[in-house]
Amino acid sequence: MLRRWSLACVLLAACGRGESSSVTYDGPFAPQVRKLLPKFEAATGLRYTRPPVVQMRTRDEVRGFLEQEFESGKQAASIEVQASAYRVLGLLPDSLDLKQLYLDLLTEQVAGYYDPSAKTLYLVEGQAPEMQSVTLSHELVHALQDQHFNLDSVAKADLPNDRLMATQAVIEGQATYEQLTAMLGDGFKMPGGWDMIRDQIRDNSQSMPRFSAAPFLVQEGLIFPYLSGAEFLRAFKQQYPGQSPFGRMPASTEQVLHPAKLFGDSVDAPTLVQLPAPRAGQVAYRNVLGEFETRLFVYQHLQDQATAIRAAGGWDGDEFLVLRFPTGEGIAWLTIWDSAVDAGEFYQVADRSVIARFRPKTYRPMGTTGKLYPDLGGRAIRVEAVTVGGRPAVLYVDVPSGVSTDVLDLSRVALTGN
Repeated sequence: MLRRWSLACVLLAACGRGESSSVTYDGPFAPQVRKLLPKFEAATGLRYTRPPVVQMRTRDEVRGFLEQEFESGKQAASIEVQASAYRVLGLLPDSLDLKQLYLDLLTEQVAGYYDPSAKTLYLVEGQAPEMQSVTLSHELVHALQDQHFNLDSVAKADLPNDRLMATQAVIEGQATYEQLTAMLGDGFKMPGGWDMIRDQIRDNSQSMPRFSAAPFLVQEGLIFPYLSGAEFLRAFKQQYPGQSPFGRMPASTEQVLHPAKLFGDSVDAPTLVQLPAPRAGQVAYRNVLGEFETRLFVYQHLQDQATAIRAAGGWDGDEFLVLRFPTGEGIAWLTIWDSAVDAGEFYQVADRSVIARFRPKTYRPMGTTGKLYPDLGGRAIRVEAVTVGGRPAVLYVDVPSGVSTDVLDLSRVALTGN
C-alpha cells in the first residue's frame, strides 16, 4: 500500500558503489538486484544464503492469489465475524463487505509481493519502471528476512490480532526502513516526518480511489505496519545496534507505538485478559483490540487525534467477545489500564464517544462510575469504570435492546502478567 510514497527515493537505489554480495544473482533486473543485495546485507547484518527468486505476475494472477489467501485457513473463518465487532463498535458501516473491500484495495494497489510459501518475489506487470524499482527493493528485504526467520511460519502463527499487528509492523517496518536506509544512507530524515507521509497517502485519491474512500479503520490498519513499523525499527536500531528485531519481538502494538516499553528495564508487557463464558449470548469470536485500535475507536467517534492518543496511552491489555443473540449481535469489551487515572480518562472518553455517536437523550446511572444507555435506536450500551483482579478497568457492552448488559461475571475474568 505504501509503494507510491517512496518514488522520490527510487532511483537512488541504482547508484550503489558496487559492493559485493554473499550470493551471485543472474535473474530478472540483475543489474539493480546486484547493487541492492550488498546494501541490504550491510543494513541488516544478515547475509543472503541463496539468490532471491524474482518473477512477474499479471494483475489478474495477483487477484487470484489474493482470493486464494482470503479463502484459506483461519482468515476465511474470522474476517466476517471480526468485521462484526468493528461494525458494533462503529468502526465500519453495516453494509460493508470487508473481504471484498480488501480484495479491491489490494488488487488496486499491489505492485508486487513476496510469497514466503513459494520463496519467490513477484512483481506486477505493467508498472512504471520507478514503481518496479521501489517494489523490488522492498521485497528483497522480505526475501532476506525469510531466509533467516521463516516468514511463512510467522505469518501463520495463531496470535491475537494485536500481537499479529505488532509482528507485521516488524516485518514491514524493517523492509521499509532498510529500503530507505539503503537508498538514502544511515541517519536519513523523512521531510515532514511519517505523519506527512501518512497524510499524503490518504490524500492521494486520484491514484488510490478505493483506498481514499475506505473507512478510517481500514486505511490506518494498512498504513500502520509500514510507517509505525519503520519508526519502531529506527528506535530499535538505536537501542540495539547490530541486533535483529526478530530476536526481540514486540508483544503488542503498545510496544510498537512506544518502543521504550520493550527496551531494557522499561519493559511493559501487556496484561493478558481472558473473559469468562457470558451469562447470555453465544460467543462467535474473541480477540484483542490493543492500544492502536483503541486509539482508532476514540478517533472515529471524537475526531480528535490528541484525545485519541492520550486516552489510549495508558492501555495495558484487553479482550472483547462478539456475542450472538436471537435479535442480533453484540460486544463485551474489557480494557485494563496502567492506573486508575488512565482508566478514569478512558471511561470518560468512551462515554463521550457513545454520546457523539448516538446523541442519547437520557441514561441510567450505574453507581458513581458507570452509565447505561437503554435505548439507542435498537441498542443498549453500558460503559463503566470497574476494578478487576485489583486492576483498574473499563467495561464496554453493546447489545441489542431487550438484552441485559450484565453479560459478564467480572469476578471470573483471568488476568496474566503485570
